[in-house]
Amino acid sequence: MCGIHGLVQLDGRPVEPELLSRMGRVTSHRGPDDEGLHVDGNAGIAMRRLSIIDLAGGHQPLSNADNTLWLVCNGEIYNYRELRTELQAKGYHFKTGSDSEVLLHLYDAEGDAFVHRLNGMFDFALWDARRRRLLIGRDRLGVKPLYVLQDGTRLAFATEAKALLELPGVSAELDRSAVAGYLHLGYVAAPGCIFKGIRKLPPATLLSVENGQVREWRWWRLSARMNHQLNEAQWIDRVRQQMETSVRMQMVSDVPIGAFLSGGVDSSAVVGFMARHTPHPVRTYSIGFEGGAAEQLYNELPYARQVATLFGTQHREIVVRPDVVGLLPKLLWHMDEPVSDTAFITTYLVSEFARQDVKVILSGVGGDELFGGYRRYLGGHYAAKFHRLPAFARRLAVAAAQRLPSDRHSGALNMLRLAKGFIASADMSADLRYRSYLQVMARDDVAQLLLQPDPAQEDALDRAFSAAGQEDELNRMFAVDAETQLPDDLLMLTDKMSMAVSLECRVPLLDQDLVDLAAAMPSPIKVRNGQLKSVMKTALSDLLPKDILHRAKRGFGTPMGAWLKRELAPLLRQLLAPEVLAQRGLFRPEAVARLMADHEANRIDGTDALTALMNLEIWSRVYLDRLEPAAVASDLKRHLA
Repeated sequence: MCGIHGLVQLDGRPVEPELLSRMGRVTSHRGPDDEGLHVDGNAGIAMRRLSIIDLAGGHQPLSNADNTLWLVCNGEIYNYRELRTELQAKGYHFKTGSDSEVLLHLYDAEGDAFVHRLNGMFDFALWDARRRRLLIGRDRLGVKPLYVLQDGTRLAFATEAKALLELPGVSAELDRSAVAGYLHLGYVAAPGCIFKGIRKLPPATLLSVENGQVREWRWWRLSARMNHQLNEAQWIDRVRQQMETSVRMQMVSDVPIGAFLSGGVDSSAVVGFMARHTPHPVRTYSIGFEGGAAEQLYNELPYARQVATLFGTQHREIVVRPDVVGLLPKLLWHMDEPVSDTAFITTYLVSEFARQDVKVILSGVGGDELFGGYRRYLGGHYAAKFHRLPAFARRLAVAAAQRLPSDRHSGALNMLRLAKGFIASADMSADLRYRSYLQVMARDDVAQLLLQPDPAQEDALDRAFSAAGQEDELNRMFAVDAETQLPDDLLMLTDKMSMAVSLECRVPLLDQDLVDLAAAMPSPIKVRNGQLKSVMKTALSDLLPKDILHRAKRGFGTPMGAWLKRELAPLLRQLLAPEVLAQRGLFRPEAVARLMADHEANRIDGTDALTALMNLEIWSRVYLDRLEPAAVASDLKRHLA
């Protein structure tokens, strides 16, 4: 696990090694253990290393026997032992015990098709000196991020965008065309980026530079082919076996390893399978919040303790009342791009806590996407029930729903919020209904907010739906998730926040074989009679108790909406004041004021929209105004005082 970066001068000028070192210094948190670079004329690749496997011998860049191939790789290859044995039988000699070295010899043996053989989370850069060719790429689901900058004279890449800002002539400028999509979804979807002139390499994509020509292509997509040959019992057996295999494979490490434990189904399953495959107690880490009723809704510590006791883990927990004002500038610097999902705060805090003991952590991220764990996956189910009502009853329900109060941080008001959303979307197409559940702000509302509305007619969700090709509604949504929210929100924040404290986070529920299995599973198997994760819960019934399997779902975020009405209200008013908005020149102050007032009065739940606006302003002060995160935090605290 590390951060990689590099550069090809398309005009033939030599690469300066000091420039690569400077790019590495700004991302030293990703790799505090080691650094390395290789320069060959107009090309250079480099890395910062967090040592996990082959601690002494895994220095990068790695090279083949005659030093004609050079590699830097970020991530882990879980099937490297099998690949190594196969390659050795073909006569390849290995210099190290590193998992990454298999990429060099696989490329030599199979060319660009070698990526299809890899089971892992990775981004890599491979320099082929024989062909004067650079090849970079990302894993199937985009667990590891990769940014690209390309102008008339050079192509540069880096695991974090901030490394590209170290290049001569590159400065942090806002890409205004990305703002509308950011407000709509709460993140900037690939290939877009909040920085002008920088883009994300999409998941499962390769890019080559050879003879001055840049070529980019997709090497994998989620299969749309369904398997209708298996009965439910067979699916249950396959899910149980593959989940256990995936967890076992991802436990390989030469350093201490642990697991995040929320007490939800996904993290509990990961911990349960880990306990079966280690002679020592699994180290588990949980987080809770101090405070009132809103904070208690996000406090899952009792469930985590129950699971920890069940599996005899070495359990530690932290109860926090985070200094959000002090944290946000630093965390948004680490994120590179603003997000509205407050799980990035929680992920950072629990990662920082776990890093006291371990270098590697396993997470349950991905189980909800694979096996139908989100409420939005029930939209079609409830829409069908709604349409069984008489027409007059439906009209009354729609009219009444528009007047319902909304507040996700109150149990009763949160139920009304969900009911309001389901009713409002009942007459929509499946694609639009999905969008309505997922969006932070409706596209029309975003247009009202922007001083210069975005004229684009197509966005990331439109492109993802066009590529999904699924007749099965649930699996169609899964395919869209895998193209958008999963890599560009959940996996992005998981990577950035864990690596901010030099912690490698693995996601065994997104193992490629488990993903392929879930993609082929018909939706009536995944979600049966309105029960989310039906097949997964049945598969885990001999591992986890019923009260864990069937308890109410709670996201891994913060009670931000309640904080914005209470202790963070002065911060919100200061960051979104009319004079601040006027100076930034992006939003209509009167529209922002209405949004704040509607959230305060519970007419809407504006948590995500207001968080998106607040985080964008803090991000702007850090990156656009070029202020140190600590200085931004001090300034905000001074104003609040």
